[in-house]
Amino acid sequence: MQYYISHYNKEPELNFPDEITVYDTTLRDGEQTPGVCFSPEEKLEIAKKLDEVKIKQIEAGFPIVSKKEQESVKAITSEGLNAQIISLSRTKKEDIDAALDCDVDGVITFMGTSDIHLEHKMHIGRQEALNTCMNAIEYAKDHGLFVAFSAEDATRTDLDFLKRIYNKAESYGADRVHIADTTGAITPQGITYLVKELKKDVNIDIALHCHNDFGLAVINSISGVLAGANGISTTVNGIGERAGNASLEEVIMSLKLLYGKDLGFKTKHIKELSELVSKASGLPVPYNKPVVGNNVFRHESGIHVDAVIEEPLCYEPYIPELVGQKRQLVLGKHSGCRAVRAKLNECDLDVSDDTLIEIVKKVKKSREEGTYINDDVFKEIVKSCNYKKE
Repeated sequence: MQYYISHYNKEPELNFPDEITVYDTTLRDGEQTPGVCFSPEEKLEIAKKLDEVKIKQIEAGFPIVSKKEQESVKAITSEGLNAQIISLSRTKKEDIDAALDCDVDGVITFMGTSDIHLEHKMHIGRQEALNTCMNAIEYAKDHGLFVAFSAEDATRTDLDFLKRIYNKAESYGADRVHIADTTGAITPQGITYLVKELKKDVNIDIALHCHNDFGLAVINSISGVLAGANGISTTVNGIGERAGNASLEEVIMSLKLLYGKDLGFKTKHIKELSELVSKASGLPVPYNKPVVGNNVFRHESGIHVDAVIEEPLCYEPYIPELVGQKRQLVLGKHSGCRAVRAKLNECDLDVSDDTLIEIVKKVKKSREEGTYINDDVFKEIVKSCNYKKE
């Protein structure tokens, strides 16, 4: 058995779309994390690993930003990956031309549509914004691109105007529209309502680009597709502006195991991908980060370890190998005899029951005094208990 999930998950009636596209924006929105700048080589390596995981669409960058950014995106499009390569562009002809020069398959063109964005950032009215967006969509479609139109700050945009601009985008040939929860300011119930309202009038694909300011990016994404959207934007390790974006690994594994929606990803490469992005970004993965954190499959508490030794799924919802992780039994203050005995077996050491008890006491004492019990420390403790290999 590879996983053991609550049987209550099967009780609610869920209506997922037949097809859900996960498009990853680690190389664009992830790189907008303050202080992060991927080299062209790092971008290509990450793109190749995303392709190995079987991501359908990779948002490779924002070509208009710089000449080197264009070179990075072009290197990815030249690699012959299976994924569709898309890039970001403002609603400007020069942005779309820069994307075309990179030979991308498509673009996400965007504009802030909320009144606060229009007034304080764009300094234009709704009609001018609508006209500008349609001109960009038309220009990109005329050049044979897949086109997604993203309403920035959509979750704080007037609903009637949002419907109007999405309907217009559809009439101009857009392939998909994006709901950008730019400040992470919507709830799962709110995104459910919004998607259902939009589905009454919008007849093309709807994708969700959720930020994590309140820790709701993943559940908002899942709630959105349950309401009828069929695209989710993610980043590896959930990196991105401020609190980041919906975490790729959390979205994939939640859909696969909790909701029974397997999208065909090669999940065994998830840990490798996480480590690659962490190294390139310089952002360490928190030890308690779901799916990819170092502590997710580590156990110390004696009560837990006893059960895990006999049946790991007592304290793990799925086996670590599913995501390229490994189980670890950690010795410390909470360790008991079974954990120490397991460690002794791992080190090919055998001791009497009396010596075992003595080792357990010294392990607890050493950890409480501030010493981390790695293999070398453990062997020294064993040696101090007058262990002699026969």
